[in-house]
Amino acid sequence: MLQALKGTARSASPVVRWLDSVWESRVSLPRQDRALKTLQEMPGPSGFSFAWDLFARGGLSRLHELQVEGRARYGPVWKASFGPILTVHVAEPALIEQVLRQEGQHPIRSDLSSWKDYRQLRGHAYGLLTAEGEEWQAIRSLLGKHMLRPRAVEAYGDTLNSVVTDLIAKLQFSRRQNAQGVVKDVASEFYRFGLEGISSVLFESRIGCLEPQVPPETERFIQAINTMFVMTLLTMAMPRWLHRLFPKPWRTFCQCWDYMFEFAKGHIDQRLAEEGARVARGETPEGRYLTYYLSQQGVPMKQVYGNVTELLLAGVDTISSTLSWALYELSRHPGVQSALRREVEGVLGGREVPGAVDVAQMPLMKAVVKEVLRLYPVIPANARVIADRDIQVGGYLIPKKTLITLCHFATSRDPRFFSSPARFWPERWLSREEGHHPYASVPFGVGKRSCIGRRIAELELYLALARILTRFEVKPDPEGGEVRPMTRTLLVPQSHISLQFIER
Repeated sequence: MLQALKGTARSASPVVRWLDSVWESRVSLPRQDRALKTLQEMPGPSGFSFAWDLFARGGLSRLHELQVEGRARYGPVWKASFGPILTVHVAEPALIEQVLRQEGQHPIRSDLSSWKDYRQLRGHAYGLLTAEGEEWQAIRSLLGKHMLRPRAVEAYGDTLNSVVTDLIAKLQFSRRQNAQGVVKDVASEFYRFGLEGISSVLFESRIGCLEPQVPPETERFIQAINTMFVMTLLTMAMPRWLHRLFPKPWRTFCQCWDYMFEFAKGHIDQRLAEEGARVARGETPEGRYLTYYLSQQGVPMKQVYGNVTELLLAGVDTISSTLSWALYELSRHPGVQSALRREVEGVLGGREVPGAVDVAQMPLMKAVVKEVLRLYPVIPANARVIADRDIQVGGYLIPKKTLITLCHFATSRDPRFFSSPARFWPERWLSREEGHHPYASVPFGVGKRSCIGRRIAELELYLALARILTRFEVKPDPEGGEVRPMTRTLLVPQSHISLQFIER
């Protein structure tokens, strides 16, 4: 009966809304056995202690490790102050689910205050990563039609395969520069591959990331992205008044964004001008790429620029990091690598290039990517801000507008949910005996604020891994050693991953 009421016009009746809230609190959320505690009663390090952990014991690069340490010291929920920002950390799958079930119609991922400050300073429009409320919902709905629907994503298969072909050629070229066939710093190569892929989807044109000599403007764009992410944590930790006393971080941050917007705008204007010329000649453009789609939906150009600039960031690090870690682990687990190659060759049946539809027949391929993202989630912690109401989390009352950090790195490395959690074991995702809490590893997020570029990124990863493994045997660098992750806003390799590529 109540489910039927929930499915009808819930906004029409206060009674329905009241029943809805009762259902959420009694069924979806764990019952509270005692009175809720306040934020003041929540455990956590002092400001000095947290600052010491950050800066005297490895700096911001250790934020993912501090999740694990915080869970061990304080339990599943604790608070910590980072500069002017008070954050509640949640490191328990059931409680992460509890937060996400209360996030409302227009969830806010995190404040990203420095990103918003820059856009206000320059008069730029917000994009999907910075917009909120109705504005965010509108653009999310538009882009979702072309980025989340499986059939729509399959249409990008040929475009992405052409980029993979260039990646294979680049790997062949790079391995020939070394007598042992070692490609140094594969993450750098794969970063350019990811950027070329998302550019192809956004512009249906190439920007030269995989050419032997990368165009200077593209190389500068890549450096701007890298520096911007480094500066993001620093500028968010600094109160705004400190920007006047120590202007260099904020100035560098703004310069990076200036060039990123300039780069994106140049490519957008060029592609739309080409389409305009086709229309003038009486031709019918086949706008399959996302920029053309947005412009044809009546989205103001200011918003097109904002969204495309932000979308250029979406998926690039996912591709670079996940592909690097996947080949790193496969090189150290030759049995898994051989099994995955056999699976790919069995599906292809003699063909060299897989299509998007082939991926559905590669369960081990999907399991490998899942396992890599469990061990090395690209975003080690997601965040939510519940702006319109207080919520209950783990026996605490969390005031509205509190920043809540969802500690995915800690939960995905927790032995209670994953046996031998430090072990690379893709088969765990294929075993019915290995049960997992659905919120223990959620590398792309869940719900409305989940990564909108997920399906495109996954397809690009699957196609690249399939082609690489059928073309090369991948081995560890004979002179290399263990590589550990570090936090740079995102989770990245602490040192270069270099691998030996042996042609089959």
